[in-house]
Amino acid sequence: MSATRPTQSAAARRPQGQDARTARGEGTGVGAAYSPLYRQIKTLIVQGLDRGEWKPGEAIPSEMDLAARFQVSQGTVRKAVDELAADNVLVRRQGKGTYVATHYEERVRFRFLSMAPDDGRALPATSRVLGCRRMRAPADVARALDVRAGAGVVQVQRVLAFDGTPTILDEIWLPGTLFKGLTLERLSVYKGPMYALFESEFGVSMIRAEEKVRAVSASAADAEHLGVAPGSPLLSVERVSFTYGDRPVEMRRGLYVTERHFYRNSLN
Repeated sequence: MSATRPTQSAAARRPQGQDARTARGEGTGVGAAYSPLYRQIKTLIVQGLDRGEWKPGEAIPSEMDLAARFQVSQGTVRKAVDELAADNVLVRRQGKGTYVATHYEERVRFRFLSMAPDDGRALPATSRVLGCRRMRAPADVARALDVRAGAGVVQVQRVLAFDGTPTILDEIWLPGTLFKGLTLERLSVYKGPMYALFESEFGVSMIRAEEKVRAVSASAADAEHLGVAPGSPLLSVERVSFTYGDRPVEMRRGLYVTERHFYRNSLN
């Protein structure tokens, strides 16, 4: 079969070998519903990322090499890569190739930080970790992370400040099996973005998130951490973040002070 001009039969348009069987769900318990060829190639690339075949920040093979590997046309590969780039899973660099997105890059890092200052000045956030402990997953956390109730999880609490002003109080829940070495000491000395730490030291890449937003009043404890009066209005944002294969790997509850900031979102 030609790598650049596949035949018109349905069988010839499918990826070949074990990769193809995995993409179609054979042997995985997933139904073998038809999907366009480029979507099958997209699935195969994501599976390679999930296996660690290409690490965050590394280049993936060229479209020509991927086309030869999957025995499809370069146009089919290009369409799959275009979608992954639009999803911020991959990053195209003019004249250099296509790379796995990493949270060390600003364009990816700030995609998950939805607070923006009213005056438009982009100020770096400073993090103060309040606690990090291992415990049994409460029922709601277990559901969000798709683990059994009572499974081991890590709970992290921190305050994010902008220009020295406490602005976000985060409560973060993580699967204990994926974050075995995460400690208060490690978080306290780390100065970069938290998702970059998860990526580089625990091999967990956050690639998308779902959020629920509502207005709440500050409790006495929340008010103390955020430097506001009890009962002050706050924005509550509950987030579930997913890695490759749409697996949930983080539940986060954030309380936001919006006196000088607003919550920013893009609808595509």
